[in-house]
Amino acid sequence: MLSFFKDYKKFAIVFAVISIIIIVLIYNTLNVYKPLNIYQPAMVSTELVDSTIQYQKKYHKIADFSLINQNGKTITQEDYKNKIYVADFFFTTCQTICPIMTGHMAEIQEKIINDDEVMLLSHSVTPKIDSVAQLKRYAKLKGVNDSKWNLVTGDKKQIYDLARKSYLAVKDNEYGGEFDMIHTENFMLIDKKRQIRGFYDGTNAEDIDRLLEDIKILKKEDSK
Repeated sequence: MLSFFKDYKKFAIVFAVISIIIIVLIYNTLNVYKPLNIYQPAMVSTELVDSTIQYQKKYHKIADFSLINQNGKTITQEDYKNKIYVADFFFTTCQTICPIMTGHMAEIQEKIINDDEVMLLSHSVTPKIDSVAQLKRYAKLKGVNDSKWNLVTGDKKQIYDLARKSYLAVKDNEYGGEFDMIHTENFMLIDKKRQIRGFYDGTNAEDIDRLLEDIKILKKEDSK
């Protein structure tokens, strides 16, 4: 009888060890690290991409830029060097999707307020209307933290080129005029190498949650 219990104890220990190994293997299988896409122009709808790069399949990065923020400060790519950031396009007088987008960007700001690796960048598509003074008023109204979030204006052609040649995010308006850039609801997640790693509907709360989770994935990627 004593021998039986000894054998049973050994069996129980072996069974427990095997069970733990199986559980660990299953957990690791279900939680395999999946890197985010690195988006190229050829992967995005052609209506959002300048015709000169629509078929580009690799090496796409955000171009250098020089724009003016809500405080009259010149903002360049150097201000975002070694940063993960979320970018979008908007205008302060927009009464449709912009208030929702700005509200969600403010929520993201709140989540990353103490994270030195993450910033926000919003480009005006109506730079003539959105002067520095106008952006400053808007920033105060929307609770923009100057250290985390730049609202930028500047040369219209540069903004247009950034929108369609870098961020792949703005539609062309064939009718031209002040609104020859038709911005979308897209938020773009940019990594520290200036690559686009995700597109998100800035009016959709679930997409904002997904964006925040993807920021965590990028941070893990950088730590490896």
